[in-house]
Amino acid sequence: MATKVYIVYYSMYGHVEKLAEEIKKGASSIEGVEAKLWQVPETLPDEVLTKMSAPPKSEIPVIMPSELAEADGFVFGFPTRFGMMAAQFKAFLDATGGLWRTQQLAGKPAGIFYSTGSQGGGQETTALTAITQLVHHGVIFVPIGYTFGAGMFEMEKVKGGSPYGAGTYAGDGSRQPSDLELQQAFHQGKYIATIAKKLKGAA
Repeated sequence: MATKVYIVYYSMYGHVEKLAEEIKKGASSIEGVEAKLWQVPETLPDEVLTKMSAPPKSEIPVIMPSELAEADGFVFGFPTRFGMMAAQFKAFLDATGGLWRTQQLAGKPAGIFYSTGSQGGGQETTALTAITQLVHHGVIFVPIGYTFGAGMFEMEKVKGGSPYGAGTYAGDGSRQPSDLELQQAFHQGKYIATIAKKLKGAA
């Protein structure tokens, strides 16, 4: 039976979604792994999103909290809001109380990826504060560490991400994920999928 890895994200302007797509490619590159993209429900009304110049949502299916239990591993992605995950993703996790009571996610691996507006905008604090959500579910946090190799030490170009996970800088919204950031996202998907497969095989 295939190892299921769910890439679950919230993306308002598309930056996180681009990383998610690359993470899915990386996870799918591992034999025996079935990777699937999901987005969490939007909490803002359409008129507010329009005023914020947010583009229409993609056709990626919206996940319900109970569906998380079907996966063997996860990669959770979100933009940063004042150094923490966006409220839309927090609202989704707040709705997972039923899974928490029964600890249905315990022992499963999960990684985190993110987007910030600036270099000091929360590339690490967003991941750090998100870990508390995983801890209460008994989920195993899987950082990428420095497994991305030389790409982790890029100093000449602006590059998001950290040992906690893949990341990108959106700037004023016009900057899109760079090739190196997308490569790191692909690596994260491949890395977590490999671990999820090993853990499932050992169960």
